[in-house]
Amino acid sequence: MTHSEQVPVPAAGHVARRDWSWTCLTTPIGPLLLAATREGLAQVVFHADERTARRALTRLEQFFGGPPQPETPPLATAAAELTAYFSGELRSFTVPLDWSLSAGFNARVLHALADGVPYGSVVGYQDLADRVGEPGAARAVGAAMGSNPLPVVVPCHRVVASDGGIGGFGGGLETKRLLLALEGVLPAPLF
Repeated sequence: MTHSEQVPVPAAGHVARRDWSWTCLTTPIGPLLLAATREGLAQVVFHADERTARRALTRLEQFFGGPPQPETPPLATAAAELTAYFSGELRSFTVPLDWSLSAGFNARVLHALADGVPYGSVVGYQDLADRVGEPGAARAVGAAMGSNPLPVVVPCHRVVASDGGIGGFGGGLETKRLLLALEGVLPAPLF
């Protein structure tokens, strides 16, 4: 399971029904499943082939308390913005985000990442830990990146190792390289 497939399942009897919708978007890094509520984009799933999409949708139905509905407005915005991003026409996402699939330390780290690491730049795991006031938490920052329900839009691909390596990535290292190349951080792959 890739990190972006992880959806917490609420305790039995505590599911509050929320309207949500989804779509699959064809991108240069493969198909992305996008799911959104009325509040905003809630999840991006890498490598959304039929099996991966089905698993993610089942988890989302459990989390949101029911099946998907007709398209929510943030879903169309997310699809348009991601299309523009991959064509090199967008450097900053404005789609509203629904952070309901992230909480606690992970949410704090992801908010700091979304708010403080712009297009074309990178940050180290330790630097991000320092930004959230947890200087000993570089490994925990790595775990937070692995729990990111909104990759690409919340740019966990911009978090790199302090030794100059690109670090890990739940969407696969080739995907991370492609995203960093798109943003001009790395040279474009030769093939």
